[in-house]
Amino acid sequence: MSQPFSSPAPAVGVVIATRGRPQLLRAAVRAALLQDHEGEVQVTVVFDQVEIDRLEDVLVPEGRTLRTIANTRSPGLAGGRNSGILATGTELIAFCDDDDEWLPNRLSAQLDAWRADPDAAMIASGVRIESAGGSHVRLPPARATFTDFLDSRITEIHPSTFLLRRADLLGQIGLVDEVLPASYGEDYDLLLRATRVGHVRSVVEPLVVVNWKRTSFFSGRWQGIADGLSYLLVKFPEFADARQGTARIAGQIAFANAALGHRREARRWARDAIRNDRRQLRAYAALAISAGLAPAPLLVDLVNRRGRGL
Repeated sequence: MSQPFSSPAPAVGVVIATRGRPQLLRAAVRAALLQDHEGEVQVTVVFDQVEIDRLEDVLVPEGRTLRTIANTRSPGLAGGRNSGILATGTELIAFCDDDDEWLPNRLSAQLDAWRADPDAAMIASGVRIESAGGSHVRLPPARATFTDFLDSRITEIHPSTFLLRRADLLGQIGLVDEVLPASYGEDYDLLLRATRVGHVRSVVEPLVVVNWKRTSFFSGRWQGIADGLSYLLVKFPEFADARQGTARIAGQIAFANAALGHRREARRWARDAIRNDRRQLRAYAALAISAGLAPAPLLVDLVNRRGRGL
């Protein structure tokens, strides 16, 4: 059986792009440094559009390194992640959002899963979401393909669980898409491109704590959401044959336009969503918002409390 990496304990580079969350960032960095992985772990924190914090108060254990750099590419999450990938020379690259925390066995469990499934293009895991409504465990399928991701974003597969080969990010999969409007959906875009190469293997247990007890940088930025999702529909023409997936994205775009007060656009996208899938609840929510029956922030808060997103 072929091996997915070159040594039993490959070096892993952890890329954390950050902006304006100093305390949450420190928790994320410490959790990455305290992994039980036997190989080297290099944490690179990329500061996007803010002054660099050297994180000198963070203890760095033996066999671990920590460095802080500025985003030298496009402003935003995509450019920040790419700055980190390019500045890191390790064989493997793992992502972590600046407000999430890994459990100590995140990397070791994923590497075991990759050894058992060397044809996987990416490794992920389940998460535990901490929201205002409590704790919610979200477990992904053990295997997900390009067709699966066309039908569903599979939100149980969170970017803070991503583990990839650096060579693939520089080659057949490609870097994070910096053209994507507002960087919205950059993780979904990467999953779609990765599964054109292979499949995603997930450890079906929660290895990452996702903190939703805070305001997302995308919260309320409805135009960026609408533009980013519209871009993905064009970038991946395969959506034309994926009615369920098209309906889902159309419903999200309808909701964003409704939140913006763009009633005509919201209704147009909602009709498109319902035409493809009559069960698409986001479309009906968009119509309710457009009719003045419910405010968008209230609906978003209700689903977030259940550990779900738009």
